[in-house]
Amino acid sequence: MIVYRELSSLVADLGFSAKTLYGVSNRIWAHYHRIRIPKRDGGVRELCVPDRLLKAIQRQIHEKLLCLEAVSPYAAAYRPCGSTRVNAAPHTGKRVVLKLDIDRFFDHARDSLVKEYAFPAWRYSERNRVLLTLLCTNRGVLPQGAPTSPAISNLILCAFDMTVGTWCAQRGIAYTRYCDDMTFSGDFAPGEVIAAVRGELGRLGFRLNDSKTAIIRAGRRQLVTGLVVNERVHVPRSYVRELRQELYYCRRFGLRSHIEQRGLAIPPETYAAQLLGRIGYVLSVEPGQRALAEGRQWLLGEIGKAET
Repeated sequence: MIVYRELSSLVADLGFSAKTLYGVSNRIWAHYHRIRIPKRDGGVRELCVPDRLLKAIQRQIHEKLLCLEAVSPYAAAYRPCGSTRVNAAPHTGKRVVLKLDIDRFFDHARDSLVKEYAFPAWRYSERNRVLLTLLCTNRGVLPQGAPTSPAISNLILCAFDMTVGTWCAQRGIAYTRYCDDMTFSGDFAPGEVIAAVRGELGRLGFRLNDSKTAIIRAGRRQLVTGLVVNERVHVPRSYVRELRQELYYCRRFGLRSHIEQRGLAIPPETYAAQLLGRIGYVLSVEPGQRALAEGRQWLLGEIGKAET
C-alpha cells in the first residue's frame, strides 16, 4: 500500500493541483448545499451534497485511497458484495433477534475520528491527514451525502466492529452491521448485549437511539434490513404480492393506462425503471421468482419499443 508522506505524491494520484485542493478545503462550506428527501417512515432526511468540483475530488479520494483500506467482516454495506441479504443471512432461524441503531451517526462522526481512522498517521503525513480530513468533512463532522462518507463510516467503525464481533463470537451470538443499524441474533440476554454495545459506542462519542431498539423473538416475524429471517431469508410476501399485481395490471392494460388509472404524474419510462429496480431487488434475494423474472423481460421489451 502506498504511503503518502509528500504532498506531491498525493496531488499526483488525486489528479488535482495543490492550489485547487487547498483552495477548496479553505472554504469547504461554500462547496455544499443541503437538500431534504422524504423517508419511508414519513420523516425527512437532510443531505449535505457537494458541488461538482468537490464531488470530483471526493470521488478520487474514495477510489484512490479509501477503497484500499480494510473493512471489518461484520460490515454488510458500502463494500463490494455487500447487501441487505448478506446482512440478514447470519440471523436466519435464531431464537432472539436484537436490532440496535446508532443515534444520528453522521452528526456525531467528528473530524477527529475521520482523521484518525480514515487517514491514519502510519500512512499519511500530518499535513496530508489534515488536508484530506478537511476535504471529507463539513463544519467538523462527516457530511451525509458526500461520496466519501459511506466508506469513511465503515473505517470509523472498523475497530468497534472487531471488538463487538469478537465479544459476540465468544458467546455464540451472530453480529452484522448495515450502515448504522446493528443486528445480533442467537440465544442470549438482550440487556447484556445492549450494555456492551453502549459502552463501546461511547468510547467513540456515539450513542444508541433507544427508540429504535427492537427485540424480536422466535414466533414473531423477524425482519432484518427489510428481509424476513425466521426460517430462510426472503422478501416480505406482501411486497412481492403488490409487485406482481402491479405487473399484472401493466401487462393487461398497458403502462400508460395503468399509470393514468393510478393517478401518477410520471412518464411511463420512469415508472418502468422504478418497477425494474423493485423487481431486481426481489430477484437479488430470491432468484427463483419466475413470474417476476418474466415480468422483467416484458418491461425491458416495452422500454425497447418506446426507444425505437
